[in-house]
Amino acid sequence: MTTVLLALGLVLAVEGLALALAPSRMEEVLRLLAEMPPERRRMFGLAALALGVVLLALARAWGG
Repeated sequence: MTTVLLALGLVLAVEGLALALAPSRMEEVLRLLAEMPPERRRMFGLAALALGVVLLALARAWGG
């Protein structure tokens, strides 16, 4: 449970930082995502999910 809370906190911190520092760039990214076909967005999401799971596993194995 601690790992989930740490991961969620890190995601929120990074997302908040991106929105605070570059709100107009975030609008461009959202526009690009909206223009992508759903299958491509799904593949990006699955790739991000897989990378996140791998990073969490590595973090747990190395220090946690």
